[in-house]
Amino acid sequence: MQRISLLSLALVSAPALAQQAPAPAPEDNQIVTQGEDIVVVATRLRGQVDAPQPPILTLDEEDVAAYGAATIDDLLTAISPQTGSGRGRGGSRPVVLLNGQRVSSFRELRGIPPEAIRRLEVLPEEVALRFGYVPNQRVVNFILKDDFSSTTLAGEYDMPTRGGFADWELEGGLLRIDGPSRLNLEAEIEKTTLLTEAERGLSDPDEAPTVSGDPDPAAFRSLIDESRQMSLNGTWSTGLGEEGMAGTLSLNGAITRTDTRALSGLDAVLLTGPDGTSEVRTLAGPLVRDGRTTAYQAGFALNKPLGAWQLSVTGDGSFGDARTLVDRDADVTALVAAAAAGTLDIAGPLPVPGSPGRDIAREKDLALGTLTTLRGSPFRMPAGEASLTLDAGFDYDRTRSSDTRTGRTTLVLDRSTISGGANLSLPIASKREDVLAGLGDVTLNLSAGVDRLSDFGTLSDWTTGLTWKPTGTLTLQATYIVSEAAPSLGQLGGPQIVSRNVPVYDFVSGDTVLAAITTGGNPDLAAEKQRDVKLSAEWDLPFLDRSNLVVEYFRNRSTDVTQSFPLLTPAIEAAFPSRVTRDAAGTLVAIDRRPVTFDEIESSRLRWGLNLSGEIGGGDDEARGQRAGRDRGERQRGRGGPGGFMGRGGDRPGRWNLALYHTWRFTETATIAQGGPVLDLLGGDALAAGGVARHSFELEGGVFHKGLGARLRGNWTAPVTVSASGAPGSSDLRFGSVFELNARFFVSLDRQEKLVAKYPFLEGTRVSLTVDNILDSRQRVTNEAGEIPYAYQPAFRDPRGRVIGIDIRKMF
Repeated sequence: MQRISLLSLALVSAPALAQQAPAPAPEDNQIVTQGEDIVVVATRLRGQVDAPQPPILTLDEEDVAAYGAATIDDLLTAISPQTGSGRGRGGSRPVVLLNGQRVSSFRELRGIPPEAIRRLEVLPEEVALRFGYVPNQRVVNFILKDDFSSTTLAGEYDMPTRGGFADWELEGGLLRIDGPSRLNLEAEIEKTTLLTEAERGLSDPDEAPTVSGDPDPAAFRSLIDESRQMSLNGTWSTGLGEEGMAGTLSLNGAITRTDTRALSGLDAVLLTGPDGTSEVRTLAGPLVRDGRTTAYQAGFALNKPLGAWQLSVTGDGSFGDARTLVDRDADVTALVAAAAAGTLDIAGPLPVPGSPGRDIAREKDLALGTLTTLRGSPFRMPAGEASLTLDAGFDYDRTRSSDTRTGRTTLVLDRSTISGGANLSLPIASKREDVLAGLGDVTLNLSAGVDRLSDFGTLSDWTTGLTWKPTGTLTLQATYIVSEAAPSLGQLGGPQIVSRNVPVYDFVSGDTVLAAITTGGNPDLAAEKQRDVKLSAEWDLPFLDRSNLVVEYFRNRSTDVTQSFPLLTPAIEAAFPSRVTRDAAGTLVAIDRRPVTFDEIESSRLRWGLNLSGEIGGGDDEARGQRAGRDRGERQRGRGGPGGFMGRGGDRPGRWNLALYHTWRFTETATIAQGGPVLDLLGGDALAAGGVARHSFELEGGVFHKGLGARLRGNWTAPVTVSASGAPGSSDLRFGSVFELNARFFVSLDRQEKLVAKYPFLEGTRVSLTVDNILDSRQRVTNEAGEIPYAYQPAFRDPRGRVIGIDIRKMF
């Protein structure tokens, strides 16, 4: 509460602290002609982020065009090696900014075509603190063109080379940008068809019926669920005051409906006759699980200057209604009794049992949140202006769930969170200000925050960091982060759902069994405490423009860690015996996989990467002028018309880039309970199927020239061995290395001038061919005898395999 008062004080005093609003930043580089030479004078582009940490990656519009991305989502996927955080906290998506300002959610950017992007910046995690976020993810800043208009239609169809299922997607969008005003509408429908185990040649011999003519359960158990998703999304933004000088206001709304259908196999029964003979019979009619989720979302963002300070207020709300219908097991009591009495031929036709009905699990989630930040300079130091960000927020989450299977009455969980924090950046040394100039540029960063949770009490966090730039091409950073985190409401109170006939490898027996798996919430979870260290260096390479080397070291330590129930190794079963059910013969029959609390998890790793880029061919003066900033009106006009990216004119050079990242894990340990054994996750222990690989690589690169482009994206993971119990019949498992390589080939027909002149309807069209998992590689899992356990058949690990897709996109 005290931090909110600090923010209120800052809001009142900001006009008094401000001297005069600075003039708008120049919109581009300035071109100065000296005789026959063209001199480019670099100036800050409006919308760029002002931070002591330099961007890890910067793309201009021609660089963006070289990726051939159809959406911003596709573009973020393409640059995932650069946007991914090695810290190991938070989600996979980076923090996104639009024109250097916060947005209510990523929905505001959905549907914006990449052609509307003027520049893209990827910044390190520490920059997130300046915008009121925790430093868990990197920051991506999208700077849009000032004048752009387009209508887009796109279709995509994907099919695996092994057959069995297909994906297709249709999308339409409209975008209008006029200075600070923006209108963006998008509609999308996606469909995925069902893939069964039988379509991948999977059949468990232990489950196969013993009577000819009985249906095979593998034909009625899905590897990929059938699904359909429809969504509508819209964003409206307007400038406040003359030409938006008084700020901007944006409103967003979206609705999404997702339907799924999964098959869980067949009912089976063991029938024994009066003479003691028996048969395993399967009953016709699959066990079906149907789901429907409807989500309603809305948000707003207000960004407004207050003198020399910048006020941002964002709000986001969502309501989700999820319903799952699960077929009950058939009542086979009468069949068993009739077989035992001799009135039913155990190998003959079986009567159809009556319908047992369906269980229903319902979950309704409400999430509301608002965050207010105030950024500015409270005072000047000898080395430059200090930078201060004050933030205050309120979040409310409510989950209402019920499940007829467990007989539990409706469970309601809610949580309200009041948060406040401050981030202060202090320049210590500066070459430009000639203060301790021998050191270069040094900036100290201090951050602290507090969260008051209605169901968990008070959580706190604080961060300290140092950024040192001894030269113009080398940046060194050190950051220490201390924070606390509470389990989510879903982890605490999600509805319990039982999935039957799930293949599970039993490390004790060395066999694959079909077990009942329980998922849902656990109300007994504790708050997690995190202590992290990050050391990093970024060096701009002297032999290539816009290329750099990034090296990062991370050390994480967490206590009272909320984890999904881990891989059922003997050590895990010994630690959580109540979560595992075995029959009298010791056969594994059920696992309760609701979340658990671990005492401690520690890890350390090094992540380093090379980002290389360059041009292909030359370019005339006009093309060079366009790249440097000349003819800005043409470049910003776009209009989705000729060329999309800067029209068709000019002999522009092509682009190439290569990003290669390597992660080397030094330590990875987990302590299940205080005083208990320590699991070495790099030495044979495991919490998840596949264990933890010591080494992994990420690769992304491509070329683009004269409208033709090719992209490659790959991931390689080192092999891992998971140790067994040592009991008779048990076996270690070796998870082999896996290399997945994806390719995208595309042609922007706008750049084919002769073709467009002959067939004008091709203007604004791009055709792409995608091949995911070119090598059709799948991880191979073997026991000590070199055999593949049934639960680790390659089709279970990756049912899709190689997938070929065609994508056609038309922009008007």
